[in-house]
Amino acid sequence: MNNRLKVLRAERNWSQAELAMNLDVSRQAVNAIETGKHDPSLPLAFRIARLFEQPIEEIFDDQQA
Repeated sequence: MNNRLKVLRAERNWSQAELAMNLDVSRQAVNAIETGKHDPSLPLAFRIARLFEQPIEEIFDDQQA
């Protein structure tokens, strides 16, 4: 699944560790999601969307490029 997590994080000048702390997950989990190695659970995707104040569809794209 493609996502804009890295871009959104960079816009706020947050490290992966800072984002992880805000989401209550590990930095490794943030890295795995950003690089597409792991898709977030639905509850985590909702937390990410709320944190960035955007619809899930604006952050995650399930279309294969």
